[in-house]
Order: sequence, then C-alpha cells, then structure tokens
Amino acid sequence: MSTPIKLRDYNNDWYRPGRSTAWRIGWIMIGSPIFRSSILPFSRLRVALLRLFGAQIGNGVVLHSEITVKYPWHLTIGDDAWIGERAWIDNLTTVHIGSNACISQGAYLCTGNHDWTSPTFNLRIAPIFLGDGSWVAAMSTLLPGATLGECAIAAAGSVVSGEIPPYEIFAGNPAVFVRERNVEGSRTEQHEWQEVAL
Repeated sequence: MSTPIKLRDYNNDWYRPGRSTAWRIGWIMIGSPIFRSSILPFSRLRVALLRLFGAQIGNGVVLHSEITVKYPWHLTIGDDAWIGERAWIDNLTTVHIGSNACISQGAYLCTGNHDWTSPTFNLRIAPIFLGDGSWVAAMSTLLPGATLGECAIAAAGSVVSGEIPPYEIFAGNPAVFVRERNVEGSRTEQHEWQEVAL
C-alpha cells in the first residue's frame, strides 16, 4: 500500500534563516559549542557570545549552561530575564523574551512545525512571545505562535499552542486555565493560596 506522504519531495527553499551560510556555520561549529559548555564559568560570557552573533539582550540576564539556541539573530531578551539549564530555544524565527521573564530547566520553545495536510510535509514557522514577568516552568513546551502575557505562567510539563492571558496560570497537555496568578503589589487581589504544581 502506497502512502500519500512523499518526504523525498520536501522542499523548504522559501525559508530564509536571516544570515549567510558562513555566519550560520560559524555559530554551529564555534559559537554554539562554547555557549552551551558547562565549563563556561560566567553568564556574562554567554550573553556576550549571543550578542556577538546578533542577539539583542538587555542588562542583568542570567543564562545557565547547556542552553541550545538555534539562531541568536532571531532572539530578543529583556532586562533581568533568567534561562535555566538545558532550555532549548528552537528559533527559526523570532523569539521575544520579556524583562524579568523566566524559562526553567528543560523547557522547549519551538517556532517550527510541519503542515501535516501536505504530502511533502512542508515547513511552517511562527514567532513566540513571552511577556514581562512570565514564567515557562520546567519541561514545558511552547509551540509555534505561543504567547504568554505579562506575568503569565505555563506550569511544569505544559504544552502551550496558543495564548496564556496576563496573570493567568495554564497547565497540562494541552494547557488549560488553572487559576489566576496573584503577585504582591500587582493589579490582582490577594487570595488564599491554592496548590498548583509549578
């Protein structure tokens, strides 16, 4: 029985990575291995390396070891953001991480997918946006086009394909609303704490 899927005919010639082949090879062969190394002692060196390859990064950003960044020139990070160990920013297109946002260990931000209705499994891309003060908890996955509003949370292990509104917590696969996030001094009222796995 013959399948209608023809991966041999896959073609993504329309896609433009945003830098020359030599620049991409430089990142893959030199920049990325140094950036990901667990023996690189200081976050500031990682920040400097990303900036060298075109990332726009604010002040006070903390980058831990073993982070994977596909293309630094598609990455914007605001002031005082944190990114934990083994986070994977698979940014074929723009990923914007707001100020004071946190991406925890092992989180995966995926800007590329495939059109499963296409016989040739065509590539599809969409940007990811994390608002100021948002949190992508450990082992979460953000799919192409995912957006977290200001102070929104994707709880641990969540799979987010759409939008999490400001000050809301989503959890699960697919991620759904769990409760509001109440932060001291924020626009929301303080309520009795309800246990949520974050």
